[in-house]
Amino acid sequence: MKLIEPILAQAAALTQLRRDIHAHPELCFKEERTADLVAAKLTEWGIPVHRGMGTTGVVGIVHGRDGGQSGRAIGMRADMDALPMTEFNTFAHASTHPGKMHACGHDGHTAMLLAAAQHLARHHDYDGTVYLIFQPAEEGGGGAREMIRDGLFERFAMEAVFGMHNWPGMPVGTLAVSTGPVMASSNEFKITITGKGGHAALPHLGIDPVPIACQMVQAFQTIISRNRKPIDAGVISVTMIHAGEATNVIPDACELQGTVRTFTFETLDLIEARMRETAEGIAAAMGARCSFEFQRNYPPTINTAYEADFCRQVMADIVGEANALAQEPTMGAEDFAYMLQAKPGAYCFIGNGEGSHRERYEGGGHDAGPCTLHNPHYDFNDELIPLGATYWVNLAHAWLAHQPPARQAAGRQ
Repeated sequence: MKLIEPILAQAAALTQLRRDIHAHPELCFKEERTADLVAAKLTEWGIPVHRGMGTTGVVGIVHGRDGGQSGRAIGMRADMDALPMTEFNTFAHASTHPGKMHACGHDGHTAMLLAAAQHLARHHDYDGTVYLIFQPAEEGGGGAREMIRDGLFERFAMEAVFGMHNWPGMPVGTLAVSTGPVMASSNEFKITITGKGGHAALPHLGIDPVPIACQMVQAFQTIISRNRKPIDAGVISVTMIHAGEATNVIPDACELQGTVRTFTFETLDLIEARMRETAEGIAAAMGARCSFEFQRNYPPTINTAYEADFCRQVMADIVGEANALAQEPTMGAEDFAYMLQAKPGAYCFIGNGEGSHRERYEGGGHDAGPCTLHNPHYDFNDELIPLGATYWVNLAHAWLAHQPPARQAAGRQ
């Protein structure tokens, strides 16, 4: 593994910074302390800072030896926000804010990009500009979308933009990227079935919404198995069913809620239309009424082919061909998708391991529970900081040293 020595030398300090962020988690659009810390570090290293995009976003501007006169530029993004959940860990850097936790590793993402920023600011052995994008509100707030709405790509003209996420279960020392869709769209639905309540002993006098709901749940799965092309991935999950207050009362209404995940808009359009038709048809056939609400949240995260292949070459130079893996698409969602709708780029994974790093924390016994994303036992592996930072620095150097095709230079059309 070819790590950058000056970054390795700063690993202990960046580890402490990461753990400080972990101990002070902040939710979407409320990342004031984290943004202050990021801005202070960038300023300390002589990096000009722009603040306020997406409410609490921070953008650092690092010019190479040409002062940015070449006009070449690359964007690199890290998310900063935490999750509204209680941490179960008891190590020294566990959350000090009840009900808030860095359970997705955004503390580590921030630390890796800061480590790269420090190196780029101290070693101007490149031409062009690197834009360091510290984004708020990935966890449901659409912070990427909000930064774009606030003029991110107009104010900071970059040829391409790149992101990275730690991935539990992937071995430490591995990186992964693929072309095309790598994360799914995230969508929510809510269906309210209105029947006719009554006594449970006299069901013939009412219209029971519960069996109607059950029919809908079953029928939705036939959309996946019979309406959708078998090679086009899609998931419909009914995750909430609410009805009734007493065992001897047929409820007047029943509510279904859940999520839909797809890798393409074509599949999403199909699923939304068929769900609506199915719900309304079943309700009508049973003499009930239903309201159907469908909310589209994050779009699919789609890596452009040229940029993904470019990233793979950078990865292989650092960790070797065998450890530059193909990225397995996941039905999880990511708001970096908005940036990839506006610019060419790629979103990659960096292996976080299985969680054994927690064994080394003072006091022992900190490796209980799964170290998976959004789990109360999760913790980012600090061994990733030098590798992630090396990847960022090498990617910036390689991108700015080569001439991308005209499509990339002009921006995504």
